[in-house]
Amino acid sequence: MILNPSILALSVSSILISLMTIYAASYGVLILRRWDITSGSELQLSLERRTYLISTIVSYFLAFQLVSLFLYIQTADSICHLFVGAMCAVGALTVNSFGYPTLVLKVATFIMAGLWLILNHTDNQGYDYPLIRAKYLLLLIMAPFILSETVVQGIYFLGLKPDIITSCCGSLFSQSSRGIASEILAMPSIPAKILFYVSMLATFTAGICLFMNGKGSYLFAGLSGITFVVSITSIISFISLYFYEMPSHPCPFCILQKEYNYVGYPLYTLVLSGTVTGLGVGLLQRFRKKESLKNIIPAIQRKLVVASLVLFLVFTLIVSWQILFSSFKLEGY
Repeated sequence: MILNPSILALSVSSILISLMTIYAASYGVLILRRWDITSGSELQLSLERRTYLISTIVSYFLAFQLVSLFLYIQTADSICHLFVGAMCAVGALTVNSFGYPTLVLKVATFIMAGLWLILNHTDNQGYDYPLIRAKYLLLLIMAPFILSETVVQGIYFLGLKPDIITSCCGSLFSQSSRGIASEILAMPSIPAKILFYVSMLATFTAGICLFMNGKGSYLFAGLSGITFVVSITSIISFISLYFYEMPSHPCPFCILQKEYNYVGYPLYTLVLSGTVTGLGVGLLQRFRKKESLKNIIPAIQRKLVVASLVLFLVFTLIVSWQILFSSFKLEGY
């Protein structure tokens, strides 16, 4: 294992988050089985006293879980020079078979943690803990993912050895390679651009309609999820090329480096945050009939819609600015 401050910080934080998640999830089982707000029993009073404290602590841990995704990518990028053949985070993540699975798990837990924070914030607005079962159920669903992430990340870090020869991004993200990346790169640039802008336009249209008349929450949430997938594939397919100004370098990680002004961090933050807030609109829709939240959830949904649209809009503007004003022109093959 390579001794690195970021690796140690990630390892310790993951263990702490996992332990807290296990404790909160076990407490959540009791809530799902025994919670009764109308009861004045000693057990119910104990649950009510402890739930706010536990939820507050969990919210801080999950907030760091959001940050850990970018810390993990930054760590992989910062140690790439230790491995022969590595040029960016791609090389470090391919040192063994656990680098990319950890990344996928971190993206999944990022989205789930963001949704839990939205649920928790909304629940705190009600006077009778209206979403307490829902948020602890989500925590129970999230727990296996967080635990798996901790284990897989630990195995990945333990398997890092400086003498390992790895691959560079040029070999992985090329049309001659095998896998999903090659399929994405095989898409012609014009259809890829059309798909990207159509998905954004559809999301903006659904969001504006939802903001104006309060209808279409599930549609907007679904389109936000689709836009996330389309945006990530577009970064690989053509967006990154305009930042590198090289037609043969479609790497989604090099844009995180200093040479490109770390533009990858705001791009990924914008699209991930826009996705979470968009999905949060749909998540809250099913709870609009809760008596204590009838007047609260619509207002929160409107704020989430605005946040999601602004985040997606800024992402689109950054991308469009680079495409329009870059000296690089991608042939429409």
